Amino acid sequence: MLAKKYGFYLPRGVSVSPLDTDKKWQFTPEIEIGGTLPPGGVLGSVPEGPFKHKIMIPFNEAGPVKVTWIRGDSFSIDEVVARYQTSAGKERELTLAQRWPIRRPIPENLLRKRYVERQFPAIPLTTATRIIDTFFPIAQGGTGCIPGPFGAGKTVLQSLIARYSSVDIVIIVACGERAGEVVETIHEYPETADPRTGGTLMDRAIIICNTSSMPVTAREASIYTGITLGEYFRQMGYHVLLIADSTSRWAQAIRETSGRMEEIPGEKAFPAYLDSAIKNLYERAGVIRCTDGTTGTLTLIGTVSPAGGNFEEPVTQSTLSTVKTFLGLSADRAYKRFYPAIDPLLSWSRYLDQLAPWFKKELDAQWVDDVKDMMALLERGDGIYQIMQVTGEEGISLEDFIEWQKSVLLDMAYLQQDAFDEVDANMPRERQLASFRLLKKLLTTEFKFQDKEAARDFFTRITGLYKNWNYSRADSPDYERYMTEIEQLAGQYQSLHLMP
Repeated sequence: MLAKKYGFYLPRGVSVSPLDTDKKWQFTPEIEIGGTLPPGGVLGSVPEGPFKHKIMIPFNEAGPVKVTWIRGDSFSIDEVVARYQTSAGKERELTLAQRWPIRRPIPENLLRKRYVERQFPAIPLTTATRIIDTFFPIAQGGTGCIPGPFGAGKTVLQSLIARYSSVDIVIIVACGERAGEVVETIHEYPETADPRTGGTLMDRAIIICNTSSMPVTAREASIYTGITLGEYFRQMGYHVLLIADSTSRWAQAIRETSGRMEEIPGEKAFPAYLDSAIKNLYERAGVIRCTDGTTGTLTLIGTVSPAGGNFEEPVTQSTLSTVKTFLGLSADRAYKRFYPAIDPLLSWSRYLDQLAPWFKKELDAQWVDDVKDMMALLERGDGIYQIMQVTGEEGISLEDFIEWQKSVLLDMAYLQQDAFDEVDANMPRERQLASFRLLKKLLTTEFKFQDKEAARDFFTRITGLYKNWNYSRADSPDYERYMTEIEQLAGQYQSLHLMP
């Protein structure tokens, strides 16, 4: 709108309304005159694209209100659609739009007066990325962070999470990012197919842009704007995912503002309240049971860009002490083209045990234990690899060499994923379960080889077959063919080399 009206260069002081004040919206009342509603109660609804946009009583009302007048038709956002009487006896008008201070959590008053209920996250967020869903899960309504050095693949990873995650609405906050990267996001989302709705990803996405060239205060306010919008849609009963890219530049904006206000600096010149500011931000995520009985979630994932990949700096450390999932990106894995470059030996998730009841019911009774066994295999394989770096292959036994090869197979066939392949990039949980069971069967089989060269040949061949299987659609002939070849190869080597 600004470009059409003012051209390429933006004049000073220009602003536009965030919503079109002339457009008419079809409002359908859902309560009769004389009805009573609590703060945040649903008065009616407006269809907005694929969503039902609920019109609610202001969240900061002191108590239940009585509807004295309401009408249904097509209205602009500034036209009065209803009137209600507050608990103090005052008459107030209600339009289709509300105003809210972004630094104040929307459910604050509702929680204090028990109109809504904060619940414990009990369902995992499905991202279709195997290493996250299996080894380092994030709960719906949970928190996570993705720290990593430049060039480690943060942008591609967050794009995959936004596209394939099991949420209704995605909010992207580009805080302090380069303008070219923001423009690329704005152009890509309207052209990216959405596997959930069949339309484009932009149909259910909100992008908040604050580039590095914008004022410091705007950069600081951008994440608060995004999370307030997330809380608003959560209050309607939707599942919302907020990706903040990046919280490091948001913290730098806080540092710059603090310096100009001559506040006492803390570590690395960040303000002394940096830790509490980060905690207050992530605490606004969560699961809320709304006033109308629906349940909404707000999941918050923040990317962190520590200078030089130093995870010991204040922003990363404060974030790690707050979130429950840490997806640490590794420059070494990115250099080897191991994508996503999430380091399985560095990352962790506290949700794996917390969501164990869901995994046992929906996937497998032994799921959590099996995942931990695979993690132990990766750790043993890394220990053997470190020894090989010093002594070479000659310095380890054949049994240790096979153990290392099994850990490499797990890494190559399951942890790594091709973001540019339509099938491999989007693996639903059902197929992840089938893949994990097949891989577990291979990794727990005791193969006996005559020498290391024979073991290397076997694992190289089976890794190639497994990757081709990952690229095959579940309803294609290649899917069954590659699975059969994997099982035959494993059985052939097992029967051949286990013979006395």
